[in-house]
Amino acid sequence: MQLLVGVICMSMIANLQYGWTLFVEPIDAKHGWGRAAIQIAFTIFVVTETWLVPVEGWFVDRFGPRVVVLAGALLCGASWVLNANADSLALLYVAAAIGGIGAGAVYGTCVGNALKWFPDRRGLAAGITAAGFGAGSALTVVPIATMIESSGYEATFLAFGLGQGLVVFALAWLLTEPPPPALFSRGVGSPPVQRQYRPNEIVRTSVFWVMYAMFVMVAGGGLMATAQLGPIAEDFGLSQTPVSLMGLTLPALTFALSIDRVLNGLTRPFFGWVSDRIGRENTMFVAFAAEAAGILALSQFGHDPIAFVILTGIVFFAWGEIYSLFPACCADTFGSRFAASNAGLLYTAKGTAALLVPFANLITNATGSWQAVFFLAAIVNALAAFLALFVLRPMRARYTEAAQEAERARMAVSVK
Repeated sequence: MQLLVGVICMSMIANLQYGWTLFVEPIDAKHGWGRAAIQIAFTIFVVTETWLVPVEGWFVDRFGPRVVVLAGALLCGASWVLNANADSLALLYVAAAIGGIGAGAVYGTCVGNALKWFPDRRGLAAGITAAGFGAGSALTVVPIATMIESSGYEATFLAFGLGQGLVVFALAWLLTEPPPPALFSRGVGSPPVQRQYRPNEIVRTSVFWVMYAMFVMVAGGGLMATAQLGPIAEDFGLSQTPVSLMGLTLPALTFALSIDRVLNGLTRPFFGWVSDRIGRENTMFVAFAAEAAGILALSQFGHDPIAFVILTGIVFFAWGEIYSLFPACCADTFGSRFAASNAGLLYTAKGTAALLVPFANLITNATGSWQAVFFLAAIVNALAAFLALFVLRPMRARYTEAAQEAERARMAVSVK
């Protein structure tokens, strides 16, 4: 039940990030603020969503998940209500900050809760929960796009903001802390008994900062695609181009967004499950290398409508797994007791990556095309794949072995 509640809550807040690209052009058409200025709101949202998660995780680790998600629900709903009435960039930015704080409270709490409830299947549990955020907006892409077209973006912000906020508020009452770890039956994939590291301790380790740097590298390219997919489709002349696949015919952008959301959700439990079996770093190498290849292919063949839809799906499938792999890797390394706080601290890397999103517009304006942005994103993903296999894996193995040896020695002294 805890897993299901977390998935539904995550799906309800997904549109705050993944539905944003549908609103950029309508907002610009009405107010003429410019894409770059409007996309600053997206950056503010992601920064506040991520950089405050460690604080929210601190509250979760001490007071339980319910109160934090209740507060998050109210803030998420208020954010889109403000967006509906924003008549200045300042108000748009305030709404983005409020929504980011609320979304971070819900996201960090639900992922941290999953890591605690399923210590022997962290990758799969975190992946299933994160799938709600990745795929949660898939069913609402078409309704949101349709309502924007028929009723305007303001009415759409208002209706979906209130509806999503109320669902999260109702479900938050069902969330609860797991029983003590000793009550769990430990599976074959469970980690050995280990020291439980606090956030102020993990920031003094090199292994944490390697994970952080890799997270920033991979998240940057994916966030660029999330925020800029609408403008990219517009510049490619594909926004309203009809595409027929699997018996469906939809505008290329709408089709791409729908498929992307589904694949961005499926990848999280899939790669989480894989990583539980072949290891976190091996899985990272495969996924990040595939992401680099997908971005390069999109840059070369994305002007074709069908290729645009398929390749954006591949890009999102190879990107979304970071939201299951990195939290699981963090809990494997530093323990479950402070999983919400520690995973939240690592999750701030997404906020750091979000600072790069507006530069995509600036680079495009300077070069006259998206090619430079695509190539840069592909390069950093390839670098992250290399780091996973040849830097993080041996570094984490040495760190974990040393930490376990120190913990065994401490327990032996305690017994004596």
